[in-house]
Amino acid sequence: MMAVGSVCAVLHGSAQPLILLVFGMLADTFIDYDIELNELRDDRKECINNTISWKRNYTSAAAGMGTQGGAANQTGLSLLSNHTWEMLQPLEGRSCGLLDIEHEMTNFALYYIAIGVAVFLLGFFQISLWVTSAARQIQIIRKLYFGKVMRMEIGWFDCNSVGEVNTRMSDDINKINDAIAEQVSIFIQRFTTFVCGFCVGFVKGWKLTLVIVAASPLIGLGAGLMALFVAKLTGMELQAYARAGAVADEVLSSVRTVAAFGGERKEVDRYDRNLILAQRWGIRKGLIMGVFTGYMWFIIFLCYALAFWYGSTLVVDTNEYTPGTLLQVFFGVLIGAMNLGQASPCLEAFASGRGAATTIFETIDREPEIDCMSEAGYKLDNVKGDIEFHNVTFHYPARPDIKILDQLSVAVKPGETTAFVGPSGAGKSTAIQLIQRFYDPTEGMVTLDGHDIRGLNIQWLRSLIGIVEQEPVLFATTIAENIRYGCPGVAMDDIIQATKQANAYNFIMDLPQQFNTLVGEGGGQMSGGQKQRIAIARALVRNPRLLLLDMATSALDNESEAVVQEALDKVRMGRTTISIAHRLSTIKNADVIVGFEHGRAVERGKHDELLERKGVYFTLVTLQSQGDKALTQKAAQMADGAQSENLRLSRAGSYRASLRASIRQRSRSQLSNLIPETFSVSLANHTQVCISSGVREEEEEEEEEEAVEPAPVARILKYNVPEWPYMLFGSLGAAVNGGVNPVYSLLFSQILATFSISDAVAQRKEIDSICLFFVMVGLTSFFTQMLQGYAFSKSGELLTRRLRRLGFHAMLGMEVGWFDDHKNSPGALTTRLATDASQVQGATGSQIGMIVNSLTNIGVALIISFYFSWKLTLVILCFLPFLALSGGFQAKMLTGFAKQDKQAMEAAGRISGEALNNIRTVAGLGKERSFMEMYEVQLDGPYHAALQKAKVYGACYGFAQCVVFLANSASYRFGGYLVRQEGLHFSMVFRVISAIVTSGTALGRASSYTPDYAKAKISAARFFQLLDRVPKIKVYSNEGDKWADFRGDLEFIDCKFTYPTRPDIQILNGLHVSVKPGQTLAFVGSSGCGKSTSIQLLERFYDPDSGRVLIDGHDSTRVNVAFLRSKIGIVSQEPILFDCSIANNIKYGDNSREIGMNDVISAAKKAQLHDFVMSLPEKYNTNVGSQGSQLSRGQKQRIAIARAIIRDPKILLLDEATSALDTESEKTVQEALDKAREGRTCIVIAHRLSTIQNSDIIAVMSRGLVIEKGTHDKLMALKGAYYKLVTTGAPIS
Repeated sequence: MMAVGSVCAVLHGSAQPLILLVFGMLADTFIDYDIELNELRDDRKECINNTISWKRNYTSAAAGMGTQGGAANQTGLSLLSNHTWEMLQPLEGRSCGLLDIEHEMTNFALYYIAIGVAVFLLGFFQISLWVTSAARQIQIIRKLYFGKVMRMEIGWFDCNSVGEVNTRMSDDINKINDAIAEQVSIFIQRFTTFVCGFCVGFVKGWKLTLVIVAASPLIGLGAGLMALFVAKLTGMELQAYARAGAVADEVLSSVRTVAAFGGERKEVDRYDRNLILAQRWGIRKGLIMGVFTGYMWFIIFLCYALAFWYGSTLVVDTNEYTPGTLLQVFFGVLIGAMNLGQASPCLEAFASGRGAATTIFETIDREPEIDCMSEAGYKLDNVKGDIEFHNVTFHYPARPDIKILDQLSVAVKPGETTAFVGPSGAGKSTAIQLIQRFYDPTEGMVTLDGHDIRGLNIQWLRSLIGIVEQEPVLFATTIAENIRYGCPGVAMDDIIQATKQANAYNFIMDLPQQFNTLVGEGGGQMSGGQKQRIAIARALVRNPRLLLLDMATSALDNESEAVVQEALDKVRMGRTTISIAHRLSTIKNADVIVGFEHGRAVERGKHDELLERKGVYFTLVTLQSQGDKALTQKAAQMADGAQSENLRLSRAGSYRASLRASIRQRSRSQLSNLIPETFSVSLANHTQVCISSGVREEEEEEEEEEAVEPAPVARILKYNVPEWPYMLFGSLGAAVNGGVNPVYSLLFSQILATFSISDAVAQRKEIDSICLFFVMVGLTSFFTQMLQGYAFSKSGELLTRRLRRLGFHAMLGMEVGWFDDHKNSPGALTTRLATDASQVQGATGSQIGMIVNSLTNIGVALIISFYFSWKLTLVILCFLPFLALSGGFQAKMLTGFAKQDKQAMEAAGRISGEALNNIRTVAGLGKERSFMEMYEVQLDGPYHAALQKAKVYGACYGFAQCVVFLANSASYRFGGYLVRQEGLHFSMVFRVISAIVTSGTALGRASSYTPDYAKAKISAARFFQLLDRVPKIKVYSNEGDKWADFRGDLEFIDCKFTYPTRPDIQILNGLHVSVKPGQTLAFVGSSGCGKSTSIQLLERFYDPDSGRVLIDGHDSTRVNVAFLRSKIGIVSQEPILFDCSIANNIKYGDNSREIGMNDVISAAKKAQLHDFVMSLPEKYNTNVGSQGSQLSRGQKQRIAIARAIIRDPKILLLDEATSALDTESEKTVQEALDKAREGRTCIVIAHRLSTIQNSDIIAVMSRGLVIEKGTHDKLMALKGAYYKLVTTGAPIS
């Protein structure tokens, strides 16, 4: 197929140069006909016997005059008029009357039609054969790749993320498809055209070809230099943008600090300064592109002039060529060069295809270390189930530097239940994975009944083992099918038996569809306990010799646990069982308990023996009983608080989830487990539903946000108004450039007309003037291209900068809560600033130039053609819809196919995703082959679609290619008719046809800009959404109360608050506390009780949901935001510094005025910072690094304190300001803080006593309420929560 396709492509490629031969003859015919007409217009000539000769009466008279006076002959001759002299020359035997122009044109039309039909067929076969063969190969590659991935050992999945493998299966294989499908044939076709074009040139006229080729290095040079400069300038521009992006990222990451110190406007200016650089480079880039494009057009027109001038001398003076030959040579070289240019994009597709294929084929060629499909290895006749580890050492392949098992030796007796216990990361689950032979030990061996398991057949070995994991994986099918995965072809009775043993039968029978109930993706429709019991049934239906229970009950609530545990106790009888658990209840009644620590088995024995030894087991047990107590207390407290049922579950859920996440970490060195933990949290059906519905809502919201109405262009242009002069001049330039192409067709046809002028002098003059005109057009083109490039890049870059600045300004004006939304993370916002702003250029700037250019091109072409011959123009225009149609039809068909493809591939993707995400379960059940079969079935759909597509695509391509030939045949035939019947000059035929053809290409160019344009409108809409959003807390507005005697009297009255992104978790539950001016209030309490939140309400990062915060008696929501924040200084636990000098970081404390160095130094002295700064080589000009990374924590803290002091705030907020420091630094910082507190209202949050005890008021918070307040001594006397905190150091909860 590929060979036949290539042959078709070669033949197709030679069609265009072949047509040139016909075209040359056609031109010659027209010119001969015109010369004949011109000759016969001379009324002294006539056509006799198909030759042109002088009329009789003229010649005889002239001859008489010549013979009269012999002597006086000389003088007589001189007296003879030129006219008569001319008549004495015998005429060159020019034929006449033989040339029936209409008949000739009919013949040429038939040639065109024949070649057109051939092109249609060749195009069809060339494309459809290649696309079909590609589809077959891709089908094979997909199967091979998925098959090989399913055979890989588990260690491979640890090192390759499932996401990556899935992407490879879709994107990379599609890239290979692009490289081996139609691109190859198109490349062959274009390359052939290139070769044939040059052959025609050299064979028909090597002199002219050499002249044309000699000028081409100039074009190459221009293109090369342009690429070089543009790359360099783009690099500079990107660097400048990267700097601006870094500023934006830094500012958005520390938006709370910026807001607290009122630095919004300062940051916008800093961002803008970086944008100016980028703008400069962008404008230069535009100018240089304009200059070089102009230069290239100039050279091209000079080439035209040179070619026609030299060619015409060869035609007229030396008669080496006919005019037709001149055209053949010129267009042969031109078409050849153009096709070489068009062939280059195919090379890109080949390169990316080869890149993608490397990774795919590497995987296909890799031999798995543990091949689960291999038939090798022996099977034992009867299995006792005696497992032993002999000095096993093991590292995970993904983390070869960490030793998980260290000389582990353990024996598990047949028929006994052995429990593995030990802290997380001790190697318990790893030991189980080695038994399943997911990995092979680095040293030592694991034996089953005395045989090294590496010698046993893998599928057989795994079929002996039933495993129940902590988070069992169910597949998206029915309950019965899920159980059947344990043992294919098992009878329904056995399934029922297994479910009864697993305590699952009753709940299954209660479901409306019973065993045919679908469990949902990942078993999502089932509660945790139900999933566990189905998994146990699945393990039992195999009738396994070994039962491995990895934390099988840890994810359950007590009630389900009891049921599942009972089921497990039932099924353990008579089987070798290994159980891993953290809960005492599950371990106590094991036959043997083995204690693990650091990858070794350090103790073994029964429950009571081990408790006496006071080793690993003892510590676990004691820790656990304490933890249980704490949990029950917590639950009781939760019940006290009027918390809704739902909330309690989700809270406990998050607690358990975090607990389990940490446990889970150790047993999976698994990058491949990309499913977020949330999905598998299943405390009870109820929470599961809450959580998944929460997730779903989020997804829906996201989708909603994405669908924005495209912005009206008028509004985009409104932002570009200041640049109207640039845009006006740019459009003028573009309009002139657009007119250049049709003018070219005028000149081209004019040259053909000169060849039929019989007067040699007039002819030469005409030719020279036309060539000069070409040069003029080239010069004009040079200047207008330059103008267009510069003007539009200037207006576009200014717009981009303006939009970025506005966008950044708008972002910093948002309330802090807006940044909590994950859609507005610093990364996302920086990207939005970068991409949306630059995409908006697609609707203005250079795009406008392109559109104006195309429109004038089409306009001028139509005017020219209608002016010179409206009839012919209409005939040609009839073919334009077909051209447009075939393009549109092709696009439509292909997008239709792409949709089908995508759906079918999604089904296949679901199967591969399910298999790869749960690869451990699939491997444990030995189900790799059945997943491969399912996947292959799903691939048939896209494959057949691709075969259909090949035919349609081939037909469309062939049609699009042949329409041009048909249009030509019709228009030249009709042109012949007009020349003959209506006396149209033949050059008009060429003029009209070439004008319309150039306008057609312009139309194509204009339509290729529509996707950019659409993108621009959508980007703009997203941008305007940002600009139009009204923040809930307005930073930039001047509204709100301001007053002169700000005292700092604060009061929280019954404040309730939830964070906008977590509306279901109540943070403040009616906070009530006040502090007088100059007093210090200390908040203490466990984390999450709302201490920092209350500070954020005071700063007005958020407003309370209900209740009020009063400042000097004014309600905080009515106070001017900037005014309020200017009175507050804050030092937080992790102070954020900006990437600039120490002095500038301190000056950041007050952005409302210019701060002198003296103020900075005095603030630094107060903050105990001055001496340290003076010891640095650059003193106050030392750069602190990104986020202050060059400094220690204590130094950063002191800079933050100096920054707060320089504001001279009335209120000082210290949020854990010393918690991160060692004792030495803490002392220094604490002294600095005590100094700073003098005479100011101060709120302190701290966990350390030393920082709190001398506060005026101490408020103890718990769960969003103040439970006790007073001075240190008063609270100690109360002997309540504070007393307990001080004496035990335990957190209050």
